[in-house]
Amino acid sequence: MSISYLRKPEWLKIKLNTNEQYTGLKKMMREKKLHTVCEEARCPNIHECWAVRKTATFMILGSVCTRACRFCAVQTGLPSELDWEEPERVAESVEQMGLKHVVITAVARDDLKDGGAKVFAETVKAVRRRNPFCTIEVLPSDLNGEYDNLKILMDTRPDILNHNIETVKRLSPQVRARATYERSLEFLRRAKLMNATIPTKSSIMIGLGETKEEIMETMDDLRANNVEIMTIGQYLQPTKRHLKVQKYWSPEEFEELKNIALSKGFSHCEAGPLVRSSYHADEQVRAAKANA
Repeated sequence: MSISYLRKPEWLKIKLNTNEQYTGLKKMMREKKLHTVCEEARCPNIHECWAVRKTATFMILGSVCTRACRFCAVQTGLPSELDWEEPERVAESVEQMGLKHVVITAVARDDLKDGGAKVFAETVKAVRRRNPFCTIEVLPSDLNGEYDNLKILMDTRPDILNHNIETVKRLSPQVRARATYERSLEFLRRAKLMNATIPTKSSIMIGLGETKEEIMETMDDLRANNVEIMTIGQYLQPTKRHLKVQKYWSPEEFEELKNIALSKGFSHCEAGPLVRSSYHADEQVRAAKANA
């Protein structure tokens, strides 16, 4: 039996910009044995961010994730031992790139009691030591839902705490592995209780079969837990093994969702077919500070 796939619309076609900045960054990442979610998750904006905006999202704790979410292209399996020299290599790379804003994310490490929180915290500290004027956004997993793990990370006082809820409540069990909708909301709520001055942020992908009403319900749930920044992007199937795209939302529909989010009280919302959680993150941190 043949499987039909939706044809990508014109607005999802991107122009590659592979200049010396892009190839230089790629070479540096390999030399320092670092990973980026830009590459591992096959982000459609990698050429714009690396070649034009000079930004990147570092993925720490290795390149192998303990979860097998059905939307994600990151390798799943048994992770390697922790690399305690990784935080310093990330900090050195941020310095060499001259970044003003850096996003630090990680694979899920359910094999670790702290979920990788200690290495996360050491990375934030290392980046701050070498780059005192660089703002830092952290994008962790739910860190096994443990209060103490989140506190380790929040005690480093990142400029933005980002944790993605990924999809609407109804679809969460079939889209995500181990993580739950309710745990993500609790994670974001706790972060705000630990430090009300640190902006919180979350992201959803659409095109997996959700309705407009369900997207709006997710907005309400995030706002009820004091999340200030939201990003909304189009789900793109990374391989044939992953969930199929059910719908391509139009740029006009994304614009409408952005306006709805702002009307619900979000201080900033990025919404568009190619938007990802870290897309234009430098602009988001400036907006968060302006609305503080």
